[in-house]
Amino acid sequence: MYKHVALLVRQDDMTHEEFVNYWQNEHTPIAREIEGVARYQTVLPTDPENAEFDGIAELYFEDRDDLHDALGSEGSRDYDPDKGKAKEAREDVDNFLAIDERPRFIGEETVQKDEVDGETDGLYKHSAFLVRKEGMTHEEFVDHWQNEHTPIAREIEGVVKYSTVLPTDPENAEFDGVAELYFEDLEDLHDALGSEGSRDYDPDRGKAKEAREDVDNFLAIDERPRFIGRETVQKDETGD
Repeated sequence: MYKHVALLVRQDDMTHEEFVNYWQNEHTPIAREIEGVARYQTVLPTDPENAEFDGIAELYFEDRDDLHDALGSEGSRDYDPDKGKAKEAREDVDNFLAIDERPRFIGEETVQKDEVDGETDGLYKHSAFLVRKEGMTHEEFVDHWQNEHTPIAREIEGVVKYSTVLPTDPENAEFDGVAELYFEDLEDLHDALGSEGSRDYDPDRGKAKEAREDVDNFLAIDERPRFIGRETVQKDETGD
């Protein structure tokens, strides 16, 4: 499936609470009806004061052209749909988002591990927005990530679902990929991947330690935004 991930930043004159209220109660009812959306989920930070963003919005499409029609193509943070709910949603984002400060990512998702049968509502999620090390090509990065790192990461203690997302247009993408690890328990997530407020972490045992040691082989760790939150599935027609 093709996926649009938006890392949301609130407008300067809004509190986080005001942002969440508007996003969840005013914008989400519009966004879930955007033409072509097969699944829509929102992620709220577990620790808003230390989170890098105010939230994450993730919209899935079966067809890449439908995604581009609704949300724009790679290489632009802004977009201009001219019809339907996509147009209404675009007009509404100006009411609560700092649109120019909102990184986004369009990619194709691969589920690497799933012990919850896709039922992620209420799970805790670590999203890492990956930037490759200087001196690596995107292709070299993908090769190491998918073939060397992923077999380690899927075995991190406590991980119940793990997905990787590769950009559909690497040359124009803001990141080289997105890694998404789900946990049922927030303490397990913190033990494995650290808490909010730091892009780095230092697990001392098991596969989490092995994975942390390996990231230095292919990631520019200080340039890698990340987000810890709790997911709410707002719409899911993927099983229909």
